Amino acid sequence: MTGFSSTLLCRAEKVCQHLPVLLNTFLVFSITGEVNYLVLVEAPLEAAQKKTEWSAWWKTVHLLAQYFMLGNICWNALLFLKTNPSIKGVFLGGDGLGQGWRYCYTCETHTPPRCSHCFDCKVCVLRRDHHCVFFGQCVGFRNYRYFLSCLLFMWSGLLYAMVMNAEVFIVILKEGVTLHSILLLLIPWIMLVSGQVSARAFAFAFIADTCVVGFLLVSAFFFFHLFLLFRGQTTREWYSSRRPYNLGALGNLRHVLGLRWYLCWLSPLIPSPLPGDGMNFQVTGSLEPTK
Repeated sequence: MTGFSSTLLCRAEKVCQHLPVLLNTFLVFSITGEVNYLVLVEAPLEAAQKKTEWSAWWKTVHLLAQYFMLGNICWNALLFLKTNPSIKGVFLGGDGLGQGWRYCYTCETHTPPRCSHCFDCKVCVLRRDHHCVFFGQCVGFRNYRYFLSCLLFMWSGLLYAMVMNAEVFIVILKEGVTLHSILLLLIPWIMLVSGQVSARAFAFAFIADTCVVGFLLVSAFFFFHLFLLFRGQTTREWYSSRRPYNLGALGNLRHVLGLRWYLCWLSPLIPSPLPGDGMNFQVTGSLEPTK
């Protein structure tokens, strides 16, 4: 009985670990589908323009932009999950251990500077930034490029979806700022269950709300990581006023995005070798804490 319970708990834990990824996937494709509907069916607004050549080109450009962003989001997310950021398979030996090396009693090995143990991943991660609960994996030296690129295209995609959904807000508020319209925007689920709105109105209101909330959330993450990138810090290091690994704006971009930093953000398929090995870092400032 004990063995069955432990097996059940292990399976439940694995399912819970994948839930954020499944939820993110569902939301991304739901928003894409809704915006596709707005482009193909609802737009342009004027009935006389719906069958013109301009309308066909307008829809083509919008669809290409959508699928470009969707493709980059999915491919960057996939490569982020497939790229192992841990010390597994990395030779940590050498002639000697320099400043900043520590001993991890959990992994029972010496670890290089900026490396730390993740108790969720149960392993030490090279240049560990943080454990991303939305992907269920740590952000580290090898997969930071894909994480940042995914944030970039999620931010641009949500901004685009929010602009396209502006008409939804206009239609909802067209009758005026009433209690019904406010409740539909704030609590669409309750309005649907209580029978106050149709399923179609609920779907548009829910996705429009998701776009706004998602845009604000992703904006906070994206610009915070841009701030850290240009300071040469990780999330774990930003509490400190010291920036011993700051290589300047251009050097920090190369260190995180690779030698082709100016191109690799266009597509995760563009190779951009990282200049370091995740164990040895150029020190430009003092490693000692300021008093």
